[in-house]
Amino acid sequence: MTLLDHETDRTAAATLVVRALEPLVRAEAGAEAPAAGLDPADLEQTVWLRLLERPAPAVPPRDPARWVRDTVRAEARRGRRTARRERPYAGREPAAPPAGGPERAALGAAERRALRAAMARLPERCARLLEAMLAPTDPTYREIAGELGMSQGSLGPIRSRCLGCLRRMLAAEVVAPELRGKSAVDNRVNR
Repeated sequence: MTLLDHETDRTAAATLVVRALEPLVRAEAGAEAPAAGLDPADLEQTVWLRLLERPAPAVPPRDPARWVRDTVRAEARRGRRTARRERPYAGREPAAPPAGGPERAALGAAERRALRAAMARLPERCARLLEAMLAPTDPTYREIAGELGMSQGSLGPIRSRCLGCLRRMLAAEVVAPELRGKSAVDNRVNR
């Protein structure tokens, strides 16, 4: 008998042990996991990992049913201890989601350049008003009206007209997205 034949016999024996123990492992993990605050599938997977970690001559265990029960309970205890030691960060905000990476940053910069270019093509009155409203100091309507020499009541309607003009300019520059799914012709044919 060669080493390869011996390894094949060991693999076949391990397969038989796994098939024989699978219902017991599933049942024990299902019973112990909720009390430990674990997912039964995770606990079951950990038990199989422990079986594979056993030294070669010790597979299969002498009393497989007892080994399964003991291992499941030991892993459940380990899970409870881990859960007790873990503490949430008190008073800290969760980490901010990533900004989207370099692609998103490049797209954002291109969008801002397009917006600034479109704002530069607006009539002077609109460009000055929108620049004042987008100022980093976040001025009030009263401050903007004083700066531009306009009445405070006229800022809203003028802003609305300027934004409409800006919207039309940007819509002409942006390519319309492609139609998805069935086209109108396909819908008429299928009726």
